Amino acid sequence: MSTLKTMLMAFALAATPAAALAQGAPAPVAAQTAAAPVAAATAAPESAKPAFQHAAPEADIGQPIPGGWKIQPQVTALGEDGQWLHNSVLVPIITAICVFVLALMLWVIVRYRAKANPVPSRTTHNTFIEVVWTLVPVLILLVIAVPSIRLLAAQYNQPKADLTIKVIGNQWYWTYQYPDNGDFELVSNMLKEKDEVKPGDRFRTDADGPRLLAVDERIVVPVGAVVKLIVTSNDVIHSFAVPAFWTKMDAVPGRLNETWFKADRPGVYFGQCSELCGARHAYMPIAVEVVEPARFAEWVKSKGGTMPGEAAEAPAGEAAPAANEAAPAEAPAAAPAAAAATTN
Repeated sequence: MSTLKTMLMAFALAATPAAALAQGAPAPVAAQTAAAPVAAATAAPESAKPAFQHAAPEADIGQPIPGGWKIQPQVTALGEDGQWLHNSVLVPIITAICVFVLALMLWVIVRYRAKANPVPSRTTHNTFIEVVWTLVPVLILLVIAVPSIRLLAAQYNQPKADLTIKVIGNQWYWTYQYPDNGDFELVSNMLKEKDEVKPGDRFRTDADGPRLLAVDERIVVPVGAVVKLIVTSNDVIHSFAVPAFWTKMDAVPGRLNETWFKADRPGVYFGQCSELCGARHAYMPIAVEVVEPARFAEWVKSKGGTMPGEAAEAPAGEAAPAANEAAPAEAPAAAPAAAAATTN
């Protein structure tokens, strides 16, 4: 009898810890169940990113005008200086030279025609005229050179940048990187017309911009900020050019070229690759949207980036996995204690 009692007690002692552990077994399942909302919360910021509403371009600025022959309205100080040089210095000088040469040619044709001048002139030289036609071109070149050199110096004398963008040319699209804002990257392609895309694919609308200039990803910069562009290429030579900014810089493989601009007016401004780069050279448009600083910060966050001095936001529920990981560990630890209490 005592032997049977001893066997029953041994069996009870062996079975009790297993039962206690079995009671704690659902804990990992609960942890998995608890982890599901965490995963959903982690994925939520990706799906919940607010869609940034881009501005529609204005018809009279930042893009070519049908029948237009003037320089586009400039929205940078350098552009205004360049436009002044063109309109107030170069155009008057070119016009004066053309009118003078045309008038001189007509006068010579009439004055020295055979009927009016039966005896040809035997003049060999004229010292005064030779001095004049030497000094006048020199003075004209000086008038052009002084403001030109000043403008060139200003273009290459870059102020401290508020924002840096790396521009990479590819056949036949552009890549933009924002190293100051989390180093996110944009790939910009030209938007095609509705009848050129498959059903369901995005196509160009008037809100995107003119035909052959609208893109699926715009460069976005804050108004009044000094923007430094680091320009290079992945394949052949391209050229980044935005006429309204008075900005043009070659993108050369294996070389980093720098330029800058400071746009003083919000809006959408278009440009194109300005270096022959292959069969689809004409289909490499550029679109730059200039916005208020608050809107720029909103756009950066919509792209998953950060503003300078701002720590990257931790995804919601990041602390929850740690708690969930601790819970299963505590349950098995408590199980032997419960088993011991049961045996006692």
